[in-house]
Amino acid sequence: MTPLVFAVLAVFVLALITGASGWLSPVAAFHLLVAAGVLPLICGAMLHFVPVLTRTGAPHRFFQVLPWLAQGLGLGVVLALQEPGLRCLLHPLSALLAGLALALIFWMKSRAKACLGTPHPGWRWYGCSLACLLLALLVVPLLLAVPAAYRPLRSLHLHLNTLGFVGLAALGTLPLLLPTALGQHDPDARHWLRRYLWPVLGSVLVLTGGTALAALDGMALVGPLLAAVGLVLLVYPVLRLLVHWQRRFGFSSLWRDGATASLLLAVPGFMLLQLAGLLHGFQRLEPRLAILALGPAFLLPLVLGALSQLLPVWCHPGPATPNRLALRQRLAAGGAGRALLFLGAACAILLGHELPGMGLVGLGLGHFLLALVAGLLQSLPGSERAR
Repeated sequence: MTPLVFAVLAVFVLALITGASGWLSPVAAFHLLVAAGVLPLICGAMLHFVPVLTRTGAPHRFFQVLPWLAQGLGLGVVLALQEPGLRCLLHPLSALLAGLALALIFWMKSRAKACLGTPHPGWRWYGCSLACLLLALLVVPLLLAVPAAYRPLRSLHLHLNTLGFVGLAALGTLPLLLPTALGQHDPDARHWLRRYLWPVLGSVLVLTGGTALAALDGMALVGPLLAAVGLVLLVYPVLRLLVHWQRRFGFSSLWRDGATASLLLAVPGFMLLQLAGLLHGFQRLEPRLAILALGPAFLLPLVLGALSQLLPVWCHPGPATPNRLALRQRLAAGGAGRALLFLGAACAILLGHELPGMGLVGLGLGHFLLALVAGLLQSLPGSERAR
């Protein structure tokens, strides 16, 4: 997983530079972030967590290279979107990505069946997340074949990817990862995951359908109202999760650790994006601003908080060592400040101040990368700690 993480971080930096400078079109830069960055990272995380949730062995070698295949296909999507003459490649690329998603779904189901006893309910969140990705990919041929319905289909594709694929994967991971990062066990996480999967999935589909309908002629009122209903239904289980964390751990404890603080702030960032989508449905916000805010509001606090906890384990597997603890401490240091910086960047972008917002994103991402480089250098043979 470690080489994949470095490749994904490189993609994040490239997406920030090319998007802010205008070297890539906004849609190409966004797909560089999601299709070539977030998608392979989530696939890799699923391959890491599902064997744990189902108490089964390591995945087959084919599945171990699947995140790399997904990243290569994602880069192909970016190229096809940037060069109009290559748009014809979007059909085969989306079909191949859909095939990878299907393969992962069947692999998860086989692992759940092979589990001794009842598998952890978290694996179902990953399955539903991939199902949303599959639906989003099936929309791609329609985007090209039915230009009259381009706006609602684009909205459908966007929200199935962000709310469905990324959102469900994140909400399925956070109840397990946050207590682990805090060094505690949460026996109620299983109950929340089992109880709220279908309500959250239903809310996402209602919100997604409402935003798509809002782009249709004659649905300017019905679509946004449906999206508002979906948003209200989605807020409740998310707030229940926040209330549970407050009662069990206390926000002060979560805030003291940079990794858990970053994961915690990803949740209000997620809700901010839902509000932005609703405002877009009511024609009160440009869709481009909502798309730009996705990274700093939700993706970066979530990914960097998760990597602060997981990357030291992947770099130094086995029993805990001083080098692992030192890298964990370096990555987590300033995590709360980074997450606040990202949240401020998202608000600035949504208010129309794109350049200052992207500057804040660059500061937060640069801070994490410097901490990562310093931590890795510290663990090299010959360093003071290694000696």
